[in-house]
Amino acid sequence: MPSYLEKRSIRYPIFGLMGVTAVLLGVLAYYNWIIGLIALLIAVLPFYFLFKLNNEQIKETEEYISTLSYRVKKVGEEALMEMPIGIMLINDEYFVEWTNPFLATCFDEDTLVGRSLYDVADSLVSIVKQEVESEVITLHDRKFRVIHKPEERLLYFFDVTEQTEIEKMYEAERTVIAIIFLDNYDDLTQAMDDPTRSSINNLVTSILNHWATENGVFLKRVSSERFIAVFNENILRLLEKGKFTILDEVRETTAKQNVPLTLSIGVGTGVSSLPELGTLAQSSLDLALGRGGDQAAIKQPNGKVKFFGGKTNPIEKRTRVRARVISHALKELIAESDKVIIMGHKRPDMDAIGAAIGIQKVAQMNQREGYIVMNAQEIDMSVRRLMGEIEKNEALFSKFITPEQAMEMATDDTLLVVVDTHKPSLVIEEKLLAKIDHVVVIDHHRRGEEFIANPLLVYMEPYASSTAELVTELLEYQPKNSKIEMLEATALLAGIIVDTKSFSLRTGSRTFDAASYLRALGADTVLVQKFLKEDVDTYIKRAKLIETVSFYRDGLAIAKGDPNQEFDQVLIAQAADTLLTMDGVVASFVISYRSDHIIGVSARSLGDVNVQVIMENLEGGGHLTNAATQLQDISIDDVEIKLKEAIDDYFEGRKNE
Repeated sequence: MPSYLEKRSIRYPIFGLMGVTAVLLGVLAYYNWIIGLIALLIAVLPFYFLFKLNNEQIKETEEYISTLSYRVKKVGEEALMEMPIGIMLINDEYFVEWTNPFLATCFDEDTLVGRSLYDVADSLVSIVKQEVESEVITLHDRKFRVIHKPEERLLYFFDVTEQTEIEKMYEAERTVIAIIFLDNYDDLTQAMDDPTRSSINNLVTSILNHWATENGVFLKRVSSERFIAVFNENILRLLEKGKFTILDEVRETTAKQNVPLTLSIGVGTGVSSLPELGTLAQSSLDLALGRGGDQAAIKQPNGKVKFFGGKTNPIEKRTRVRARVISHALKELIAESDKVIIMGHKRPDMDAIGAAIGIQKVAQMNQREGYIVMNAQEIDMSVRRLMGEIEKNEALFSKFITPEQAMEMATDDTLLVVVDTHKPSLVIEEKLLAKIDHVVVIDHHRRGEEFIANPLLVYMEPYASSTAELVTELLEYQPKNSKIEMLEATALLAGIIVDTKSFSLRTGSRTFDAASYLRALGADTVLVQKFLKEDVDTYIKRAKLIETVSFYRDGLAIAKGDPNQEFDQVLIAQAADTLLTMDGVVASFVISYRSDHIIGVSARSLGDVNVQVIMENLEGGGHLTNAATQLQDISIDDVEIKLKEAIDDYFEGRKNE
């Protein structure tokens, strides 16, 4: 059918043709009027039919346009009133002025006109007030994407319930990869005969296969101590809800066989790329092992990590192979550098300083200059006493430099060794991490989410009592061309004694081996006691802090410092240690302002309560029996409330397990 414009254009050729015909007839009639009359009669008939056809076409066109206009108008009305899209007009006072019928049916009401948005749905009020362009909300168990047009005071409602359900199904079916590692399999089985080892293998495999079958997990053993598990996000949520009970099942079942095996699980999730999932799973496993094992770590692409388990103390390794390998690797790195800069954490304690002195000695043994970064204004009294002794030794004292000097000395070939911490935010000078590319991390704390980026070498052993113990073992495998002096050995021993509370906590056979080695080198225990002495004022301050103790739940002691008084971080930690020695106390927490105006929380336990997990809920960390955190822009009373909430979460989580 010709379009309206095509039909309209027909009349113009007709008029042109008539004009030409009239001229020709006039010329013909001028010469012969009879022939001209006959020609006129012959020409009139076609023009009559042409005019008639043209008029009919114009009439049809007008009727078509009239019908089309009506249909378009009707379609617009039906779209407005009948299509499954909600439309709402509101006024400046947030009252509904008009809605289409579909929207009213979504609220199971006849009409919404005249009602306030506050009565209809509070979520709509926030969208209008904040001028949100688009947001998905829930109305009567349905999901709607609301499009807001502020200028017209208009809201469109698109039902996306099915779309949301499909997205949920997609997320639930996404692949998850997990690596399951038997933490101490080699240590436990190396002395076993074949039948016993086979029996343990069968027991663990049976437990894991039963767990996999029960939860719909594909499980494949790839080595004597490593399994690969593949499942989906929905199964992962169920495992999270159950707190990865497989950790407890393996630990408890093998313990009955006098073979205390534990698992570590690294989970990769949140991405569709299988290689990336595998990388995330391995990274998660490294985190779990770095925190002592017997736990599951779930690392997501945004860097967030969830931890489950970690109920037991890290098991001390029985072999020195790793210490020897790390020592040789460190020796090679030092040989390739022009100098070594050693840095501990802010407000360094005896362990950090002792370990730094030990690494400085390692550099000296390998014919390289080593320098220790320290801020003299941020050391406690025990370290100050140690520095007083070091000042008498000019050669050693000259190796201590300020952060500013370290920044000036650093070159492209400098090696930076970070001791007693692995968190960039806790080091003395974070700018050094950015300036120096070659970094080594030596620490005994359980690994947290925050970690120094791209280190060349990492030596983290949570089973160790202290970083000083790890450094002492490294010293044993270094060249013996430089004798370890009495003061250097004493500083290392002091670090071990402080972190073990005089060999009473977190002390293994390797700890005594290291202490014995240092003692043989001339470490002076009397001098250590001199460093650790405290004055009467400090004793009284600690006593006043302990005096505020109150009990929460069963055996949890909480002490709070005066909001108008500041305490040294060491004193806060000592107060927590002292509380732990009291009868009936299974865990202690001390909250107080520190000298840098930050609130410090020190937590200690005898092992029944995992204070590390509790402190991690408050953005802190540490060990199962020894942890801490620092908080800013909050009052001591509010910190106590947050601490109690974290304690409740911890115990409720254990109940759910």
